[in-house]
Amino acid sequence: MANNMKVHVLSTGVMETDYTWLLLKGGKTIVDRHHRNTLPVWGDCPTHAVLIEHSDGRILWDTGVPRDWETRWAPTGFQDFFPVQDDPEGPGYLDSALAQLELTPDDIDMLVLSHLHFDHAANAKMFDPKRTRIIANSNEIDGALAIDGAFKGAHLVSDYEGLPLEAVSGDVEIVPGVSVIETPGHTWGTMSLRVDLPEDGTKIFTSDAVYLNESWGPPAMGAAIVWDNLKWLESVEKLRTIADKTGAEVIFGHDAEQFSQLRVAPTGFYR
Repeated sequence: MANNMKVHVLSTGVMETDYTWLLLKGGKTIVDRHHRNTLPVWGDCPTHAVLIEHSDGRILWDTGVPRDWETRWAPTGFQDFFPVQDDPEGPGYLDSALAQLELTPDDIDMLVLSHLHFDHAANAKMFDPKRTRIIANSNEIDGALAIDGAFKGAHLVSDYEGLPLEAVSGDVEIVPGVSVIETPGHTWGTMSLRVDLPEDGTKIFTSDAVYLNESWGPPAMGAAIVWDNLKWLESVEKLRTIADKTGAEVIFGHDAEQFSQLRVAPTGFYR
């Protein structure tokens, strides 16, 4: 455990969506934004990044959604199913969240991507790979680079194409007190983040290994956007075992109610 770590949770754009994407009990069908009032299941779907200030450098976990989401996502159709609330010219995205801490992408030493979906890796090309190591799971990289065409599901090839992605496998401590946990199921190589803090204890950021508190259970509840349901359930139980053993606070990937209660930058942090 590193004694001088500081962890900032960054708000990186709030999508809206039909919760059926995230929780199968949400509704009977998935609707787009033009029909959001036909079923009472649409709600906020916040995205976040995690900035870790560490003696070994600054580490960023995930990048949130892009400012040009409406046009960039047009080939996939997801702009109608996951519209972003924030003003594209205003705050609420990764660049402005970093700027509130008087940082730019050039100040980040390591970018760790939980997976390569359009709401997590969208801003990866903000980072100069000559300055910033960019890390993802080996299975995620293999699957994403094998996509034939512009996109597959929520993987948008232009988000990461050409980046020198550094592969990690399994559960790995990347610097003292900061580890990635291999939690596939949502995608081929989804990872979760574990940070062991001296004052605030262990935090587990699940990314899309667990979307919401309601997904967590027990029993865990599946969702529409899952590559392998069995692996997803196994990953949830793996995280539950770690959380029970460490007494960790588990921070879910897209839970609006939980996010409103976190210490969010620039006014709050964990250490």
